[in-house]
Amino acid sequence: MICHICGKKNARIRHIIRSYGKGATLLIIENIPAVSCPSCGETYLTADTLHEIERIKIHSEELAVSHVGWA
Repeated sequence: MICHICGKKNARIRHIIRSYGKGATLLIIENIPAVSCPSCGETYLTADTLHEIERIKIHSEELAVSHVGWA
């Protein structure tokens, strides 16, 4: 995969976790594909991934798994 930052061909997809909000509105999204380039050290999300994250945030109440009361 080609890195869109430095143009080198050794970029790879790795999966990350991101959190949004805090307290009762905390949203944690796991298994997010991110482009990671060992040549320039950058890690970034594609436009498609960012759009999907926004969709998840908008519909978070419907998609969420509650951890309230879990030990």
